[in-house]
Amino acid sequence: MTPLLEVRNLKKYFKTRAGLLHAVDGVYFSLDKGKTLGVVGESGCGKTTLGRTLLHLTEPTDGQIFFEGRDITNPAKKDLRRLREDMQIIFQDPYSSLNPRMSVSEAIMEPLILRGGMSKSEMLDRTRQLMDTVGIAARFENSYPHELDGGRRQRIGIARALALEPKFIVCDEPVSALDVSIQAQTINLMLDLQEERGLTYMFVTHDLSVVKYISDEIMVMYLGQVVEKAPADELFCNPRHPYSKALLSAIPVLSIHNKKERILLRGEITSPVNPKPGCRFMARCDYARKECNRPQKLEECSPGHFVLCCRYQEITDK
Repeated sequence: MTPLLEVRNLKKYFKTRAGLLHAVDGVYFSLDKGKTLGVVGESGCGKTTLGRTLLHLTEPTDGQIFFEGRDITNPAKKDLRRLREDMQIIFQDPYSSLNPRMSVSEAIMEPLILRGGMSKSEMLDRTRQLMDTVGIAARFENSYPHELDGGRRQRIGIARALALEPKFIVCDEPVSALDVSIQAQTINLMLDLQEERGLTYMFVTHDLSVVKYISDEIMVMYLGQVVEKAPADELFCNPRHPYSKALLSAIPVLSIHNKKERILLRGEITSPVNPKPGCRFMARCDYARKECNRPQKLEECSPGHFVLCCRYQEITDK
């Protein structure tokens, strides 16, 4: 079966005075229809840049992107406009992503106006259906973003993303700016919508408890590279990369009787500007050896479980 989205050796570099910043560097993955890929890692690892590059909000430096088997790496302008009906994004900040001069109904209706082909009454009916779908009461139709709480603002963002009936949505930390109780409501809403509409998500977050709950597969990124990728349960039960182990050790445990040993990362973070060909995590890794200076390859250590570490077998056996 052809995956909905396939990425091959995707790179996105930015020019700086010091050289090329490798924001996304040689990323490979595929994503099947109706599934959720969680993308985790600390700030600056390239999660958001990866999502924006897939949607052509920023153009790739190199590599290939395939959507439904079609190469969309360098689409023509007219093709990109049609493509954006199938690929949407939910932004991290539900306030700054909305126009403060647009009411709730105007913000949700905007994608429908840009696409065209509907009368004003049809667009209004569609807008009200979307408000009902995401749980925004009709009384807020003429309200403005500053009059709403964070949860309702994010629901507007979800409604906008759904307006053109997309197949793939990049969720860029969609719950990080919300209270915990509102986070749960928003995530459950997204799961319900996925089940009803067969949506495919790339869920970008730094919250490991959230990503385990919503994801089918999880991809761990470090300084622009994928260091580990595995089914969600497999990654949490059997992390292979030292960085993944450190991330998972930071998850709080509720029981005071089952304390978890915290892995503290020491050392300087490698610069993403003109990085050397070896392991980028080496300066912070307790297991680093001379062979880590060589270029690393993403290897399949078990079915569906990939790791970017030449010493993963020795580390696992310890």
